[in-house]
Amino acid sequence: MNKHDTAVAVANPPGQPGAAHSSAAPTTSGADLYPHLLAPLDLGFTRLRNRVLMGSMHTGLEDRAADFPKLAAYFAERARGGVGLIVTGGIAPNVAGWLTPFGGKLSSRREVPRHRLVTTAVHAEGGHICLQILHAGRYGYHPLCVSASAIRSPISPFKPRALTTWGVHRQRAAYIRCAVLAREAGYDGVEVMGSEGYFLHQFIAPRTNHRTDEYGGSRENRHRLALEVVRGIRAAVGPDFMIIFRLSLLDLVEQGNDWEDIVALAQGLEAAGVTLFNTGIGWHEARIPTIATRVPRAAFSWVTAKLRGVVAVPLVCTNRINDPAVAEQVLAAGHADMVSMARPLLADAEFVNKAAAGRAASINTCIGCNQACLDHVFDRQYVSCLVNPRAARETELLIRPVTEPKQITVVGAGPAGMACAVTLAERGHRVTLADAAMEIGGQFNLAKRIPGKEEFYETLRYYDVRLAELGVIRQLGCRLSAADLLAPDEVVLATGVVPRAWQLPGADHPKVVGYLDVLQGRVTVGSRVAIIGAGGIGFDVAEFLTHPADEPHPTPLPLFLTQWGIDPELKAAGGLVSSPNARLPSAREVWLLQRKAGVPGKGLGKTTGWIHRMVLKRRGVQALGGVEYLGVDDAGLHVRVRGTVQLLAVDHVVVCAGQESLRELEAPLRAAGRSVHVIGGASLAAELDAKRAIREGTELAIRL
Repeated sequence: MNKHDTAVAVANPPGQPGAAHSSAAPTTSGADLYPHLLAPLDLGFTRLRNRVLMGSMHTGLEDRAADFPKLAAYFAERARGGVGLIVTGGIAPNVAGWLTPFGGKLSSRREVPRHRLVTTAVHAEGGHICLQILHAGRYGYHPLCVSASAIRSPISPFKPRALTTWGVHRQRAAYIRCAVLAREAGYDGVEVMGSEGYFLHQFIAPRTNHRTDEYGGSRENRHRLALEVVRGIRAAVGPDFMIIFRLSLLDLVEQGNDWEDIVALAQGLEAAGVTLFNTGIGWHEARIPTIATRVPRAAFSWVTAKLRGVVAVPLVCTNRINDPAVAEQVLAAGHADMVSMARPLLADAEFVNKAAAGRAASINTCIGCNQACLDHVFDRQYVSCLVNPRAARETELLIRPVTEPKQITVVGAGPAGMACAVTLAERGHRVTLADAAMEIGGQFNLAKRIPGKEEFYETLRYYDVRLAELGVIRQLGCRLSAADLLAPDEVVLATGVVPRAWQLPGADHPKVVGYLDVLQGRVTVGSRVAIIGAGGIGFDVAEFLTHPADEPHPTPLPLFLTQWGIDPELKAAGGLVSSPNARLPSAREVWLLQRKAGVPGKGLGKTTGWIHRMVLKRRGVQALGGVEYLGVDDAGLHVRVRGTVQLLAVDHVVVCAGQESLRELEAPLRAAGRSVHVIGGASLAAELDAKRAIREGTELAIRL
């Protein structure tokens, strides 16, 4: 085993139910299972109760003064859940540093009282909290943005203004003032964002620093501003205040820093007064996945480990650590002194407490989908979580015990039904969960089969355990009629969807199969395949069909590094040794087709869609929009594309052309005077949407 295998080898990979957790009652204490994770960390002037750092996650609540009570409740719930140290979402030190116009900022004493709401709430629960000072630089989505050089980023339409030397000094002063105000507001420290391509990183990296003054050119000059910021903060706040520096150890972009640059900067920052180094991986514009589900768990812990011994201050490892066993092994292997988790603590605020109680099987695991967190950030929506819609809505979605429990039957054990049943039972209702299938999960049982989506196994494990803990009665393997549902006080229909029939010449040809038949293994698909429908299901089917049979999934770490051109020795600038566009092996020749004009896949998630499109392109999938389907016969699929008739000589045509709601029970139940509620796909059969389904199930259960 080499050092790059360690994090994966010791982790419990998804896709193997039961490997990571047991649904039985805990027989071993958390202290025995996770001694490194739950050990305190003494920083000299303060002591953290464990090695879990809640990493920065911008929620949108930081951006409005009226939302700070909600932000305080959100952080307090995580502190109550046992987190050792919390870092806020990014707060700009001035207007130029805004992420978006009128975003979160701390530059005036008038803004201090709202922050005291947050720090007081966290301290009341025994937690520690640091404010992240995040200057967006050229990532700012506004015309006032500034940077080291006037180089526009590919993720913002605004070209930054290059700062004069005097302007650099003003930005340095803004950082120091922000830290002083953070101390006044009761924070235990600050995290200085110097990673992921933000303002300080724009000075540090040759990619974005083309200056010729004392802040550009040589390594010493490029590091100067970061060092001055930390020295200035330390001098202003004194020795008993945490300064975390978010340090990029792997840029994953061309003209990034090499390892010698990183070591020199780390040692300079340590001498300047840094308390902790938090690992940064990749720029936002990097074309390599770093936090999506397809990234192996703890995939970058080896990078943090490489810095051990180079500096003496504690190191924090980050990215795709979503399980206490994985976190424990990262720490036990000596890769880091703390682990950072952001999205896993959106998914389950009680993560640490459950681990400490030996109840890891009850953790609602982050699946790395990004659909309700990072995708919301880039759509300027409030952040939440697909598997936990209460995240950042704690003051709205309160789980209040009922005074008069009802007998409630939930029909359909897919995402909407499971979420509804669990929340109803948490409130004290007597709940029966029924489904015609022999197992819970609904469409999640399809999703878990897709390479790169193995984390859905964990969601199914969570619901399986939680339903048992709450005493929910399961009635599986039988299709209920309306007559069977006359006794309960309330009936919830979460019966989901069925695929829409394809009405074209040759739709009944043996070549034509549905996506359910493919994903459930009822047909053996040939080597040349056309997929009708390029929504999320179509992309999943393409992934499923092109994944080589001999390639394991989840992807082992060494293979992941090779496929994405990452240098495991960190000798190359930016950590890149080859282009991430290199051809990947494919099991089949596939056409992915849609009626709508334009590039297929544009409707996929903002932060993960590009990964799906890139992987399929690298596997040679031909994605076509504006396709008119003419029919299927023995020769294959006949289509018209941009006025030209073509024959795709395929062995099979897989139909992923939409769904219809399955709600046959609703009318007879309403006719019988029953109280009926329809949620999830049964309510709206558009593109399958687990985020909406779980949210609707949770919200309904809170109302009933």
